[in-house]
Amino acid sequence: MSRVGHTYTRHFDLDTRQHEILGLDLGEGPSRRLLVTGAVLYAVWAGGMLLLFGAPSKITFTLYAAPPGVITFYGAQRSKANERRRNLAQWSLFLRYLMVGHRPVINGGRRAAARSEWLPMRARLGDRAEVLTGLPGLGALDTALGKDEPRATAGGAVAFDTKPRMYGPDVVYRARKRTGKKQS
Repeated sequence: MSRVGHTYTRHFDLDTRQHEILGLDLGEGPSRRLLVTGAVLYAVWAGGMLLLFGAPSKITFTLYAAPPGVITFYGAQRSKANERRRNLAQWSLFLRYLMVGHRPVINGGRRAAARSEWLPMRARLGDRAEVLTGLPGLGALDTALGKDEPRATAGGAVAFDTKPRMYGPDVVYRARKRTGKKQS
């Protein structure tokens, strides 16, 4: 028999909405999270583009406006993989995992893992690495992804042979009596 737990906090997630901006009525209004995310992405993206390429022309204006708009629209939606997160958070965690990887905790964190003990990029990508290097023109990525590195493998299964014991109040009373502790 398997037990399933349910989280009900998702039902209490109320999304605040902006109904008016500078006296302009927005009707039901967009989500404030969407507005803040969009404003930050537009500021960073447009600022970077202005610093790199200068003011946009009629042709390049789409490159200044479209990427942050698409990222904001899809990033503010709920993730299908984890309903408690937004897509932008999932994407950020995935990119962090690709860049940093998984650093193992050794002996409860008493020793830092050596670089050779980190999970290599090819193992982090999994089957996607084979698909990526199989695409036309991307075969050169094979060496960058560590083609010659050994694949990360897990050890053998650990035997889990425990026997649960249930102690009644009489056994607990006798054990407490043996230690000589008095009740206060």
